[in-house]
Amino acid sequence: MPLQPWFSDAKLGIFVHWGVYAVEGVPESWAFYTGRMPHERYMAQLHGFTAARYDPAAWADLFARAGARYAVLTARHHDGVALWDTAFGELDVVRRTPAGRDLVGPYADALRERGLRVGLYYSHSDWNHPDYASVLHPSPGRDHADVLTSPWVAPAGGAEDPAAWARYLAYRDGQVGELADRYRPDLLWFDGEWERAAGQWGADALAARVLAAGPTTVFNARLPGHGDYATPEQGVPPVAPEGPWELCLTVNDSWGFQPGDTRHKPVRQLVRHFTETIGAGGNLLLGVGPREDGTFTAEQTERLEGLGAWIAAHRDAVYGTAAGLPPGHHYGPSTLSADRRTLYLVCFDAPREHVAVRGLRNRVRRVSVLGTGAPLGHRVDGGLHEVPGTTWIDAPRESDVDAYATVLALELDGELDLYRGTGRT
Repeated sequence: MPLQPWFSDAKLGIFVHWGVYAVEGVPESWAFYTGRMPHERYMAQLHGFTAARYDPAAWADLFARAGARYAVLTARHHDGVALWDTAFGELDVVRRTPAGRDLVGPYADALRERGLRVGLYYSHSDWNHPDYASVLHPSPGRDHADVLTSPWVAPAGGAEDPAAWARYLAYRDGQVGELADRYRPDLLWFDGEWERAAGQWGADALAARVLAAGPTTVFNARLPGHGDYATPEQGVPPVAPEGPWELCLTVNDSWGFQPGDTRHKPVRQLVRHFTETIGAGGNLLLGVGPREDGTFTAEQTERLEGLGAWIAAHRDAVYGTAAGLPPGHHYGPSTLSADRRTLYLVCFDAPREHVAVRGLRNRVRRVSVLGTGAPLGHRVDGGLHEVPGTTWIDAPRESDVDAYATVLALELDGELDLYRGTGRT
């Protein structure tokens, strides 16, 4: 099926990494994989995971204030600890932690009550499952050569056990089936796919199982052969992926809660990442990590609310828009309205004298500052034969300049028409 239109129109999602790793504030699952801490100590965090102040309605309200239209929760990370009461295995927060209850269901209900789409993260890999380290990737890339040697992934001595791997896939498919049947997610965000070759994952059967429960479920690209969109991480790619895509980016440098990580991105930088992403046709999936009790830090909350305030003031340039001008036409990102008749130019710095747009064949009917409505003068200079002149827009007054990014709305006399040639040669 084609990608559901809600996804491309949403523009912003919130990526929530929450699990037992928040107890000591260590890297999610990776803390024991890389040897940063002993496995026994990592798993002892089960005893401290309380979710004592978990308020999914407050989460949903915060995400809505941030301007998000969907969220993705780590239902199960690589450590295998499920946030719901699973019938496949016993490693879940209901049986094994003081939280003692399903945490996924209330999250899904709260998001839907707030009008947000429900996303769930699930890792194909499970470094705690006894049958997981049973087969080898036939040809991992250089960046993932560790999957052939890690005791959490590779079978001891390289002796493969296909029967054990079949049991593991039945376990994984069973858990994903539970998520699909119980919570009807709008989006399933898979991970861990690099640890096996595409054919080893049995993705065809898994996709069919999910779609039988929810025919409109969206998949990210980490379900091999069935992904609806690409998922670059931690930096806006200089060249946007072809087709739909989503940038996953953390508010600080960590996915989950790590109290020692104080490198929180300022709101201005988040606005820049966001507008550069949507200006290139993508969504931003912004990562935050709650404490073990289910609360967010003040630093994360302030940044979500700051980004949301900017979005609220510039919503016409955000929701339902498409990628704007290609590089070279305007010094900054831009978006285009659904009818392709209004162009939104983003200016990160206060414009001095003029803002220039090159290659615009359209006549500009009106220019205004989005958010204040202040009209701006404009004119066209130059141009010869098929090459249009440069459109010069008067800089807005200081009182109309946004603290983070100013948006100029150009109302065109028709659908956007750009010149993309090289001029006279």
